[in-house]
Amino acid sequence: MTLVGEAAQRTVTFAGKQYPAEELARGAAYELYLDGPEPGALPNPRPGARHPFRMFVHSSEVPGAEPFDAPLTIPLSRTMSWEGVQRLSQTPGGDVRAVRESATIKPGTRMIKPLSTSQVGAYLRQGALPHGCCYREHDIAHLRTPADLRFLGVDDEDAVYALRWRAIGPEDYEIARLPGVMELPPHERVGPPLLGTGFAPSNKHLVPEFVTADLAELPLPAFSELIAYLPDGTEVTLFHFVPEQKAWSRMAGPQWRRLLAPIDADQEFIPVPDTFARLVGCYQGEVQEAVADPPGEYRLLAKTRAARYPVESLARRDVRGRWRGVDVLIVGAENDWLRVRLIRPDSDSIVRIGARPAERCVYEAWAPGSELTDVREHQTPYRLSW
Repeated sequence: MTLVGEAAQRTVTFAGKQYPAEELARGAAYELYLDGPEPGALPNPRPGARHPFRMFVHSSEVPGAEPFDAPLTIPLSRTMSWEGVQRLSQTPGGDVRAVRESATIKPGTRMIKPLSTSQVGAYLRQGALPHGCCYREHDIAHLRTPADLRFLGVDDEDAVYALRWRAIGPEDYEIARLPGVMELPPHERVGPPLLGTGFAPSNKHLVPEFVTADLAELPLPAFSELIAYLPDGTEVTLFHFVPEQKAWSRMAGPQWRRLLAPIDADQEFIPVPDTFARLVGCYQGEVQEAVADPPGEYRLLAKTRAARYPVESLARRDVRGRWRGVDVLIVGAENDWLRVRLIRPDSDSIVRIGARPAERCVYEAWAPGSELTDVREHQTPYRLSW
């Protein structure tokens, strides 16, 4: 082993050549160090770096890699190549089920959701929670620049913001197949189209696409992060979520003010309001608010360490109801008005409640609270032992 700064190096093979490299995202990708420019290489921004260039590659291209999460697998066939699978993934009705089902989520799987600057503000101050379209970090860990990530619907040349969190379990996620959204005309959608194959639309990448179950909001696990990716491939951690304080704690130093200014986030500590979605756990027969620290720690939410008892069971609760004959999630409130989200958006339900696209696949409206019926708490239990 040799050292570059504080990071340990190893030697890996890529495209038949050996490179000094660092493992990224628990083995999902590698940062290769190059002595000269090669196709796909970026300048190494580290001051005084021994190797002036670097390149990011996926673990599937590195022999012997052992990532934390399950890689995509393609059934062997004389007629099926990677290019063939990628082409089918972009064809509505293309049969790529065997490949898509190999992209699994388990407790601790790190998920990522690219965000616009306005969406970052909603997570910081308005209590927004993970919802809608998202991806396994494993599948996009090698895509580290705004240009790389543009196909996911983010279009900013200076930086791409994202939310990263760890999955509590597969119960919270579905393959991105929403027939009602797929049938909508382009002027009623935002962002890239939903293909229905379970893969993101791209003529270059094969990226499994997920949505949160019922488009619901997922309570943030401990140490969720708001991050940014720069044009040189640098990843910057901007904020960590501290559940005991119900607040975001700033991690980025003053050198990253240019990333904090667009999201108006100069504070060291930003409290977030209470949300309709929350985690609850059972301890000695009592149900109390809980916090998840996947893959193995689930406990009562408490500010003092002595009171952070491990829970015997864990569930996610949200609030649902019906408005104008349509099933909706309640995700916000202001005075006597409720912000509601369609659970299964389609053309008819969108028109019926006057919903607008809040983001890709997500349709919301404001409803008078007095008009909602069948308002209830909905509970999704988690399996804690695997």
